[in-house]
Amino acid sequence: MIHAEISIYPMATRTTSASFYIAKAIESIQNIENLRYEINSMGTVLESDNVEIIYAASKKMIDTVHNLGIDRVEVVIKIDSRRDKHVTIEEKIDSIKKHMKN
Repeated sequence: MIHAEISIYPMATRTTSASFYIAKAIESIQNIENLRYEINSMGTVLESDNVEIIYAASKKMIDTVHNLGIDRVEVVIKIDSRRDKHVTIEEKIDSIKKHMKN
């Protein structure tokens, strides 16, 4: 299973808010087959069993922001590729929580 966290930063917008551009980037990947995603306050976590799908989704998100008139987009992508077992986003979080004190 492959998990990736992508953070997109549109540069030189008319405002300090990036939420419109990020929302459009996320909308652009909603119908990609074999891709799950979860948004958080600092980025979007992508999940697939195929790294090519992760790459394609990342490219689509970047292209979407460019197509909205933004000439420069900074992107941070962190990828966790695991082959020894199938672990979902939720299972990774549950694994951490079981080690935390309430």
